[in-house]
Amino acid sequence: MSDIDSIETDGAPSTDNPYSQGVRAGDTCYVSGYGPVDPDTGEVVAGDIEAQTDRVLDNIAAVVADAGGDGLADVVKVTVYLTDLADYERVNAAYGARFGEEPPARVCVEVSRLPEDVRVELDAIAYLG
Repeated sequence: MSDIDSIETDGAPSTDNPYSQGVRAGDTCYVSGYGPVDPDTGEVVAGDIEAQTDRVLDNIAAVVADAGGDGLADVVKVTVYLTDLADYERVNAAYGARFGEEPPARVCVEVSRLPEDVRVELDAIAYLG
């Protein structure tokens, strides 16, 4: 019997693409990449890069919570994808406000384009043990 479960939650955008919102494998939750999409409307949220980063983090927190975790408090690794590294400091400010004294490990890369032409996307790994 496998200890791997697909995570599906209404708290994060759903997809008709061939991947899960997240996958729980034992005590680890792997969260798919999310852009700043509101799960209720399916639309990219309006606002600046900070507001969009907050929406992405809300989406990640919802998947981790549905997997049995404590939202962002259980996140141990994040990858940030930006279409413009000029947004780096502003994303850092929004990101830092959401993680406490011990933020997760992180990678940030600039990419040429993201789905729906959003400016920021994040994926995450959470430890639920």
